[in-house]
Amino acid sequence: MTGANSGIGRVTARTLALQGYRVFLACRSEARTRPVLEEIQSLSDGTAQAEFLLLDLGDLGSVRRCADAFLKRGLHLHLLICNAGLAGQRGMTTSGFELAFGTCHVGHFLLVELLKERLVESAPARIVMLSSKAHRHAQGIDFDRVRQPTRSRTALQEYAVAKLANLLHAKELARRLEGTGVTTYAVHPGVVATDVWRALPSMLAWVIKLFMRSEEDGAATTLYCATDPRVTGQTGRYYADSREEQPSPVACDPALAAELWRRSEGWISRG
Repeated sequence: MTGANSGIGRVTARTLALQGYRVFLACRSEARTRPVLEEIQSLSDGTAQAEFLLLDLGDLGSVRRCADAFLKRGLHLHLLICNAGLAGQRGMTTSGFELAFGTCHVGHFLLVELLKERLVESAPARIVMLSSKAHRHAQGIDFDRVRQPTRSRTALQEYAVAKLANLLHAKELARRLEGTGVTTYAVHPGVVATDVWRALPSMLAWVIKLFMRSEEDGAATTLYCATDPRVTGQTGRYYADSREEQPSPVACDPALAAELWRRSEGWISRG
C-alpha cells in the first residue's frame, strides 16, 4: 500500500499486518517508515510480515522501479491500497503535473497499470482507492491546468480535482476489470488529522482540525473495503463511514472517466 508511514496508512498497514497479511509499505522515506515497521514487529512479537518499498508517486520512474521490485519477488497480489495523498501543497511533481493531481492520480494510475496483470492472476483481488468527499467541489477536470503549477492559494481546488480523478479511476477500472475477479472501491475516510494537511496555512489548518476524526476512525472504511466479505461482489462504488454512498454527478460521468483514462495512458507512456 502507498503512503503507509503515517496517518491512515500507518493504521491500515499495522492492522492488516497484525491480521496476518504480508504487507508492503510503499513510501518515499525508509527512515520515516522504519518506526512503523518496528511498531508492527513489536505488536506481533516479530511474527508479522511487513516490508518497505521505495516509492515517490510524483516521479514516474520511481513508480516503475517500485512495481518492478515487487513483481520480481514473484508473489501473488490480492490487495492494492492507493492511500498516499497530499493537500494544501503547491507546485509540480518531478514528472510535470500539478502537485496534488500528479501525486494522487497520475502516480497511482501508473502503479495500478503496472500491477494490474499480477492482480488479475491473483484474483480474487481488490483495489482500494482513497478519494474524498472533497471531490464534490470539483465541477470537472481541466486537462491543461493539471499540467501546470498549482494556482489556488490553498491548493484545495486542485485537491478536489485530484480526488475526483481517484473516484473516476476506480469506476473506470471496475468497468475494464469486470469478470476478472478484481474489484475496486473508492473511499472517503473522513476529514482525518494526518500529515496530508501539513502545508495548509496555520489558521485554516486549525479550523479544519476542529472537525477532524482520529486516524483509527479514518482507516475504518479503508479496512472495510479491503477485507469485509460483505463487499466481495461490489465494484466501482464509493464508500464513507463503512457504507456505500452516492458520489457527485460528475464522478458518475462515463465520458469523463473514459477521457481521463485516455489522457492518463498517454501521460504514462511518455513519462
